[in-house]
Amino acid sequence: MLFRLLADGVLVVHLAFVLFVALGGFLVLRWPSVAWLHVPAACWGAYIEFSGRICPLTPLENSFRERGGEAGYSGGFIDHYITALIYPEGLTRTAQMMIGTAVVVLNVGLYAWAYWKKRGQLAG
Repeated sequence: MLFRLLADGVLVVHLAFVLFVALGGFLVLRWPSVAWLHVPAACWGAYIEFSGRICPLTPLENSFRERGGEAGYSGGFIDHYITALIYPEGLTRTAQMMIGTAVVVLNVGLYAWAYWKKRGQLAG
């Protein structure tokens, strides 16, 4: 039971990190100092996507699941809904590259917006 809870906890942290990487630029628009956390996180996320590597949270979660006697991701709310977001079926290398590119383009656009917004406040 403990390892199952640990695995689910890692999965939730993983989802939160993925969302922060993808959408953290929106937080920067409101709180520019968040950029100090978001830029390294976004760089890590882009590296993982573009290199085809696996985030270290994935093997950690799988290790907890195995130690908890599980063979896969079946059953439960977290497994059914959140797992599919992080580990979509049929994820190809091309799709991974497109996701990585979309995240980079989105965040560069948000940072440009934040920059121009801040620059306008300084001038006015």
